Amino acid sequence: MSDTLVLGAVAYDPKVVTIWDGFVRWFAAHGLPFDYVLYSNYERQVEQHFAGAFDVAWNSPLAWLQTVAVAEARGRSAQAIAMRDTDQDLTSVIVVRDDAPIRAISDLRGRTVGVGAADSPQATAIPLLHLAERGLEPEREFRVQRFDVLVGKHGDHVGGERDAAKALLAREVDAACMIDGNHLAFGKDGTLPPGSTRVLAQTGLYDHCNFTVLDGVDESLLARFRELLLGMRYDDPTARALMDLEGLKSWREGRTSGYAILERACARFGSLDEFLIRMHVA
Repeated sequence: MSDTLVLGAVAYDPKVVTIWDGFVRWFAAHGLPFDYVLYSNYERQVEQHFAGAFDVAWNSPLAWLQTVAVAEARGRSAQAIAMRDTDQDLTSVIVVRDDAPIRAISDLRGRTVGVGAADSPQATAIPLLHLAERGLEPEREFRVQRFDVLVGKHGDHVGGERDAAKALLAREVDAACMIDGNHLAFGKDGTLPPGSTRVLAQTGLYDHCNFTVLDGVDESLLARFRELLLGMRYDDPTARALMDLEGLKSWREGRTSGYAILERACARFGSLDEFLIRMHVA
């Protein structure tokens, strides 16, 4: 049995290498041999997790639900062991131009809504569910314009959301969906100039990424990993640089209650069906 804990992660951006190289050094300095393998997409990562290629997955919310669904079908168990403080209690927004005559969700009927990539929880599935649960069924009451940037990375790449925002400003779509944090960021970087848009609707709260393990992982390695991870402190200069790169101030215990909205979206739109067929469990 290896004494090295191996992580699986998706390379959604070049900075991912910098981040996990830093964690390799940080864990080693604290007595835990640590390594990682990168995948080009979450579907391959989930598949390889079940193949035993690594011990812990850094999963998107959709990859978490994929893992849970396959585990249940195969009589196994999956556990979310940790997540960032910034992974909890997020929302998405549906944004319109400030000068648009759109004041209520019902005003989107017959119009075009821009979303992120097809597999983005925050910019596609969750906001479309928000509209559907309020009487506007996608592609029936309104048109959906997808901006499929880097499908397979589950919206971790913000390109799709940015393209939807640009299309809104260019009057190519009537509304655009994005995570609340990106709406604020787009206002700061000039993608959506201040005063050019307003929030029409905001979704309920949901959670984002987590560290996922399957049954059978080495318990001693896992316990040490969690101990060190949850013990990272932002006031420690050696940890702060890594935490800044990963966008958090503290690591928290994993929880699964924050995936309920995405579960409803997957059930309504069949978001897991194709993957479960691929994994031969559907």
